[in-house]
Amino acid sequence: MIRVDSEKRDFSIITPQIADLSGICIENNQIEQQLYSKYAVNRGLRDLNGNGVLTGLTEISEIKSKEIVGGKSVPCDGELIYRGYDINDLVNDFITDDRFGYEEVVYLLLMGKLPNKMEIREFKEILNSYTSLPSKFARDVIMKAPSSNMMNSLSRSVLTLYSYDNNPDDTSIPNVLRQCLQLIAMFPQLSIYSYQAYNYYIKGNKSLFLHDPNPDYSIAENILHMLRQDSKFSHLEAKILDISLIIHAEHGGGNNSSFTTHVVTSSGTDTYSAISAALGSLKGPKHGGANIKVCEMFDDIKKNVKDWADCEEIENYLTKILNKEAFDKSGLVYGIGHAVYSKSDPRAKIFKQFVKKLSAEKGSQDEFELYSNVERIAPELIAGKKTMYKGVSANVDFYSGFVYEMLGIPRELFTPLFAIARIAGWSAHRMEEIINAGKIIRPAYKAVGERRKYIDLKDRF
Repeated sequence: MIRVDSEKRDFSIITPQIADLSGICIENNQIEQQLYSKYAVNRGLRDLNGNGVLTGLTEISEIKSKEIVGGKSVPCDGELIYRGYDINDLVNDFITDDRFGYEEVVYLLLMGKLPNKMEIREFKEILNSYTSLPSKFARDVIMKAPSSNMMNSLSRSVLTLYSYDNNPDDTSIPNVLRQCLQLIAMFPQLSIYSYQAYNYYIKGNKSLFLHDPNPDYSIAENILHMLRQDSKFSHLEAKILDISLIIHAEHGGGNNSSFTTHVVTSSGTDTYSAISAALGSLKGPKHGGANIKVCEMFDDIKKNVKDWADCEEIENYLTKILNKEAFDKSGLVYGIGHAVYSKSDPRAKIFKQFVKKLSAEKGSQDEFELYSNVERIAPELIAGKKTMYKGVSANVDFYSGFVYEMLGIPRELFTPLFAIARIAGWSAHRMEEIINAGKIIRPAYKAVGERRKYIDLKDRF
């Protein structure tokens, strides 16, 4: 037996033995691709037209990307509906009245109705009462073992909060609602404190500051207050961040992390385990990490396109990206296209009008023009090059990373920001699953491996 001093061991090293075992694992886990067609398996639970396999019912939100014209289903401008209300109507009301709206959206998603003035005032008071972390939690949990990935830190914090809850396994709605509201209130602090720990202990920056949330601020304002050393921010900055939280708060029960919430909740497990599972889903670059890939792609475009206003030069470089000759050679233009939307993503359209205002305030008009040109050119190139089953357009990730960078938010916090918003939707889906008390979600997988006769150990040598 090989013994290793655990204090001196680098656990990230892939040994030759592990490499050999990996080869065996790959060799014996290959499934012939034609079998998926043979048994009519819709990979990703989606058909060739991008329609999802129906796995449940929800009243929380609706996504519309098609309409019936002449008896046929045709693409239309995308719509996102929260509890029956068009997202555009909600955002326009918050803008017209110049008030922060994320907390109202949280109430709407959880309670199923819009709050009146008294209800939202009391609701905000409840959220404010839950912002304080348990005593010494920041020191003992967040600071003791900082991670280079804030999503892992956030997930660990959520799971650890189970130990601070005197009634963690009670799945009655009052208790689950209490737990969800506490997590919604704590997520900004848990995320930003995790970043401050990473920034100080891992990146080696010399300043470490931890601002307590301000009870007079909205969640959007508190994020900027806690993130910035001087706690200063403009009204426009906070408003745009609030809009970002609103449009990321929910996106139907079929998105990967919300579906994960339904699946895990259906097993009867606790809130902390269910939300941690959703965080693990959102962390994936195919889900919550997509806006970082957009920013990395634009870093590459800026280096290789000399004139950001020259559409021909932009088109030539995007063609190289599509031909797998540039950037990460995946052949993907990140931020263009969506699993459901085709003609337009309503969230991207909302974001764009504010991006223009913020780029003017930050002196980033040239960069905004570059984004606008790529948004217009890329779909045309993709449509001309690939076999398309539906149209493509800019999705919400296309502009969100640009917005966050103009707000001075580090890339390490891009996906946690998504989680800070989406915890509202996850909480609503968890309660909907519990209230409707369905069966444990257990889809079928067809076994396609060959039956084999057992070989005794002595005969294997």
